[in-house]
Amino acid sequence: MSTSDKECVTRRGFLQSAGFAAAGLAIARLPALSEVTAAHRSGSLRIGIIGSGRMGGAVGLKWAEAGHEIFFSSRNPDQLTELVAQAGPKAQAGLPGAAASFGEVVLIAVPYGALPQVGRDYAPQMQGKIVIDCGNPRADRDGPMADDAIERGTGVASAGYLPGVRLVRAFSAVGFTMVRDAPRSPERIGIPIAGDDSEAVEVTTGLVEDAGFDPVFVGGLDRAREFDRGTAVYVRGMSAAQLREALGLRP
Repeated sequence: MSTSDKECVTRRGFLQSAGFAAAGLAIARLPALSEVTAAHRSGSLRIGIIGSGRMGGAVGLKWAEAGHEIFFSSRNPDQLTELVAQAGPKAQAGLPGAAASFGEVVLIAVPYGALPQVGRDYAPQMQGKIVIDCGNPRADRDGPMADDAIERGTGVASAGYLPGVRLVRAFSAVGFTMVRDAPRSPERIGIPIAGDDSEAVEVTTGLVEDAGFDPVFVGGLDRAREFDRGTAVYVRGMSAAQLREALGLRP
C-alpha cells in the first residue's frame, strides 16, 4: 500500500470514527480523490488567506512551514512584506480577490462583521472551493449581525454569507498566541472542526495536523455552535481527548 493510500485509509477511519457516517454525510466520496485532496497528500496546496492579521498570519506561517504555498492578503498588501519574508520563498502577498482566486483552499480570518462583504466581493472566485472560516462574532465590535450569528450558530450563519463554497469551521476556538506558540509534540492542542462536506473536512483535518494540532470532528455546520465563542471549550487550549470529553464525543 502506498503512503497516499495509507493516508487515505487513516483519514477515512478518522472521519468514520468521528461520526461522519452517523451524521449522514457523504463519506462514500472519499476514495475518489479530487485535485485538491491529491495536492494536499502530495504535501503542497495553494492556500489563499483573506485577512492576514494575527490569526491569519499565525496559521499561514504554520502552513508555510509545512510546505504549502501561501498567498497572504489584505487591503494593504505592502504591509505584509515581513510576514511573507518569514513564510519563505513559497509565500506571496496581494489583495484579497487575488488570494481567493489563487487558493485551492481559502482561509478567511477577518473580523466577523466583515464576512458578509467578503461573501459579496469574493464568492465568485471561491465557488466550489474548500473555505475555512475561523472568525467569531462579537456584538461589541460587529453590531447586530453578531447577535444573529450567535443565535443561529456560526456554522449556519457563515454558510449563509458564503454561498457556493465548501465551508468548514476550524481554528475558531483558539487564540492566535496558541497557534503561534503551539508545540508540535508531545501534547498537542485539539482543534474542533465542523463541516457538511466530507472531502472539505478531510482536507481541513490534514491542514490542522500540518499546523501542529490534533483535529476533533464535531459534526455538521449546525454543530459548530458547540465550540463558538463563550462556550466551555473556547480558547481553553484543551487536548483532543479533553475536547471530546467536554463535547460528549466518542473517544
